[in-house]
Order: sequence, then C-alpha cells, then structure tokens
Amino acid sequence: MSWYGYRPYVSVASRRAQAKHSMQKLKKKGEKIQPIEINGRTIAHTFWGKAWCNHLEKFSDYANRLPRGRTYVRNGSVCHLEITQGTIKAIVIGSELYHINISIKKLPDKNWQEIKKQCAGKIGSVLELLQGKLSSAVMAVVADTKNGLFPSPKNIQLDCDCPDWAALCKHLAAVLYGIGARLDEAPELLFLLRGVDHSELIETGIDMSLTQDHGTTRPRLDSQELSGIFGIEMDTTISSPQKIEIPQKKKSKAPISKTGKKSYPKTGTAVVKLRRKFAMTETEFSSLLGVSRHTIRNWEKQSGALTLRQQNNDALKAAAQLTKQQAWRKLEKYASRQ
Repeated sequence: MSWYGYRPYVSVASRRAQAKHSMQKLKKKGEKIQPIEINGRTIAHTFWGKAWCNHLEKFSDYANRLPRGRTYVRNGSVCHLEITQGTIKAIVIGSELYHINISIKKLPDKNWQEIKKQCAGKIGSVLELLQGKLSSAVMAVVADTKNGLFPSPKNIQLDCDCPDWAALCKHLAAVLYGIGARLDEAPELLFLLRGVDHSELIETGIDMSLTQDHGTTRPRLDSQELSGIFGIEMDTTISSPQKIEIPQKKKSKAPISKTGKKSYPKTGTAVVKLRRKFAMTETEFSSLLGVSRHTIRNWEKQSGALTLRQQNNDALKAAAQLTKQQAWRKLEKYASRQ
C-alpha cells in the first residue's frame, strides 16, 4: 500500500495505547521505564525546570521545532527518559516507537571554576540550591546562556531513529522539554548530566542548620550529607551483601543493639516497608528523613544491602522507632518550619 510519502494519521489515544503495550513488554524484560507525565499545560514548575526550558527557547537553532515538541511531551508521548552523566536516552511514541540518544558535553573546568567563584558564600544551604531558592545574582550565574550550567546547541549532539531529516525533529524536541520536567523532580540530575560536583557550590564549614525567626533549629547537615540529599549515591550497593549477625541465644529478625532496640536492617525492602508503614509518598518520606526523593527511589530499588552514610543510617534508625502517628507529627512539625 502506498502512503504517497505520508504515514496514515494515528490518534493520540491510539498512540498512548500502543506506547503502554510496548512499555509493558520492556518492563517484563527487566527494563526500568521512566515516563514523563505532564499535568496541565505547564511543562516545568520549579526554578531548575523552567530555567532549562527557557534556556532552550533562547536559541534560534531550535525555534521552529520546539513548539511541536511541547505538544508531544504534554500528551504523554515521551514514554521513557533516563538521564546519566553526559547522556539522555529516551523512547518517544509517534507513528511508531522512536529511540532517542542525546549526548551533552561535560561542563568545561574553566566555566565550573568561574561559577564556583561567583557563587562563593552566596548559597546558604544545599536545600536552597536544591529548591532553587537563590539570589538573582546566583540565578544569573548558573543560567548564563554562554557560561552557565545549561548546555548550548554546540554542546548537544542529537540522534533520533525517525525518518525526519531535520536535525531537531519533534521527538527530540519533546525529549528536550521532558528534561525540564524531570529536573522539576530531581534538579540534581543537571549536575550529573554536566559532570560536575554540586557540593562544591556550598562553602566548606557553612552552617547548614535551618534556623527560623522563632529561633527553632532543625538538624544540621554537614558536608557528608550533601550527596545524600541530592541523591547521587553511586555506591548504594556493595558487591556481596553484608551478613547481619544474629545472636545465638535469641531468635530475632535483626541484631539487638546495646540499648535493647532492634537495629534497622539496611536494605531496599526494609525502606519500602517502613515508608508503607507510615503510608507516606516518596516525597513525604524523603522530607521526614532529610534526603531527596531521588535518594529514596534509589534505596528502594536496590536488591542487596545498602551502603549508607552515617547521617542517613541514623535517620533511618530513628524513623524505624516511630509509630505512624509520631512520624506524621514529626513531618508536620518540619513542614511548619519551612
């Protein structure tokens, strides 16, 4: 059958059904599928997500193709989007499934050193950085078109296996916008993507306590906690799970500490059970522990024992001693201080 150069029209509903079926098949093969889901017409809501999208729209190279990308990402066509260091891999549903590969060059050391120099002493805490609660001066530095954290077109290599001849097809444009939506959820991925260490933007020795006007102080966060909060922990598993020693005199599911309380098992399954015990979402549970949602997600997907920093380990142990009611009261107390 001839299409005279055009494929037959496929409705959005049909595309979504086809995409859902294809993604389910990939999940059965063990693939971790990370779709982009947009609620409403606004693609990005946070500073980092908006800054990424605004940055893209400043370049004339992308101007003609970006509008189609907005339509695609809004209607759920980006079935999968994964960000790693220097690379974005994605799957987009069009007339069929198309596979996307985007390479991003590492931020030049010269640029990174200049960003650190200009931001020195101007970012009060890692939470401010994570939430985008920055001064206009710092925002201008990190979002600078030429020398900031966001890549320019010359630093971006695009590849889509669709038949569109354009350098930036609508599928690639949808993925570029999808990155902005993903940064809403996990802004730390921007630093990972550009190959830089986010903790270097926070001066060593800065008081990380969240002191409010009422004089109430939340737990301090030292430099070792920074990576945990941002969730980029490359060593959350070990090659062979650690054996939990069980006292011979008593049969218990976990070792007994000197205080007589059971030690908290450091496994992804235990983290899932604890969160479900409190009936909390990943976001709520991450706020309770003082880490990012991305960190919680990383912990929960691990099959073996977790390698945790001391602060994270202590936070989990403390949470395990709480009842559901106590956990929610503690979370509400934290929220009231924000």
